[in-house]
Amino acid sequence: MNNKLPPALFVADAPALDFVNSRAMPTGEVVDWLQGGEDFLAWLDQAKLVPPEVIAGLRAETPPAEIDAVARKARSLRDWFRDFVVAHMGRPLPSKAAGELESLNRVLADDWQFHEIVPQRGSARARGESGPLSWELKRRWRGPESLLLPIAEAMGEFVCTADFSRVKPCEGSHCTILFLDQTRSGARRWCSMAVCGNRAKQAMHRARHG
Repeated sequence: MNNKLPPALFVADAPALDFVNSRAMPTGEVVDWLQGGEDFLAWLDQAKLVPPEVIAGLRAETPPAEIDAVARKARSLRDWFRDFVVAHMGRPLPSKAAGELESLNRVLADDWQFHEIVPQRGSARARGESGPLSWELKRRWRGPESLLLPIAEAMGEFVCTADFSRVKPCEGSHCTILFLDQTRSGARRWCSMAVCGNRAKQAMHRARHG
């Protein structure tokens, strides 16, 4: 694990785009949060895409080289999906785009999910479920390759539900972060007002008073 990496960024309002942004240039230098297997596990933990106990179990039982190999596949998946998003963002996604998603469907085909009856938790009550029991979707984690599945699932949900006309790049100078503009007015311009938005304000101030 690269201890020099800053905390990962989760500013896209869409998990699939947060994954795309796991390689980004938020401050003028490229940062890759998936450099190796340990970095990949740390990112998944921060993203809350994989239960902590699953990450701990795979870390303990899997040779580091195998985790590194899955991290390489994750980087390839990320780069491919970024190209797909950039090619289609700014306008509604056409149905013919399904033909470009065969590689994603191949990853999803390896999934192994099932439902389980568990005591009801707060999340179930929030969904309007009543009674003491809840019907929850679970996943069998069959090795390090399974770590790609929640990412692929987030991508699949994104391409089927997101309005691609609302996918935008941050307008910050040199920033490469993408986000889904969920504002009512559709006027979001920055990955973060605290970072690129503030930097742009400072630049405008210097231009006016320089």
